[in-house]
Amino acid sequence: MTVVIRPETSADVPVISRVTHAAFQSTSRDRVTEHRIVEALRRNGALSLSLVAVDDGHVVGHVAVSPFSISSGASGWFGLGPISVLPARQRQGIGTRLMERALAMLLQRGARGCVLVGEPAFYGRFGFAPKVGLEYPSVPAKFFLALPFGPERPSGTVQYDAAFAES
Repeated sequence: MTVVIRPETSADVPVISRVTHAAFQSTSRDRVTEHRIVEALRRNGALSLSLVAVDDGHVVGHVAVSPFSISSGASGWFGLGPISVLPARQRQGIGTRLMERALAMLLQRGARGCVLVGEPAFYGRFGFAPKVGLEYPSVPAKFFLALPFGPERPSGTVQYDAAFAES
């Protein structure tokens, strides 16, 4: 297995939707919307990063990164997600590689930090943790995680791109 992580191309777009839908289809929710979020982010011009994991010419994973606003006016922070890997390829380190590459690219671009919604036990290994003072009202505080890249610790309410509401 030689998985390559690279930016998406126009040819990847329909495959990314299928991979994202498949990755979240096994969740216990009634409706899978993550693929629609990615499509809306792209349509809104709000994909700061869109990386694919490719193995033997096939897209097997994807991660989206988008900007968001903080009510305090702090800038330079990004939201990571959705991140998805085909069910048959999960638990092989592909998601970890996508996450590490996305975070490295954000750092290279001078980002101040990154947030996501997810399991603290899983994302804690990348340095994400709940941050007092930074909130996303539609999600319980323990699942809204932040990773500052420097000393700045913003506070305020986070508002994601409209794509997250459109789904």
